[in-house]
Amino acid sequence: MESVILAVHVLVALGVIGLVLLQQGKGADAGASFGGGASQTVFGSSGSANFLSRSTKWLSIVFFSTSFALAYIAKQRADEVSTAGIPQVSEITEETAKKEVASDLPDVEEYASEADDLPEVDAEVLEAVDAEVSEGEKKAQNDKPE
Repeated sequence: MESVILAVHVLVALGVIGLVLLQQGKGADAGASFGGGASQTVFGSSGSANFLSRSTKWLSIVFFSTSFALAYIAKQRADEVSTAGIPQVSEITEETAKKEVASDLPDVEEYASEADDLPEVDAEVLEAVDAEVSEGEKKAQNDKPE
């Protein structure tokens, strides 16, 4: 059905373009006063104005109708595609959010048992390390060129 509407749409568009190009502009009346009159028209002495303008009007109506039909079909297809393979978002409550976060966290008890196995560090060793670090900082400051 869509391909039929699309084919009609293209043909009507070409028809509207042709009819608009066939019509005479408002400035063509000056040429008629110098001898190019209604005797040479194909559509009779009244000229082609009535026939061409009516044809253009009806082709324009058909063109807009097919445009709306194609837009409607495109919207229907977009709605079908958007709901086809995409899962719908369910409502997340505070309880389900806490359960999901809690399941992602590592087990604290597993790491607590490993922390108990770490060796103790003497206070004397810590003081010695601090003294070495402070001496290194003093040397670095003294070696800076001013």
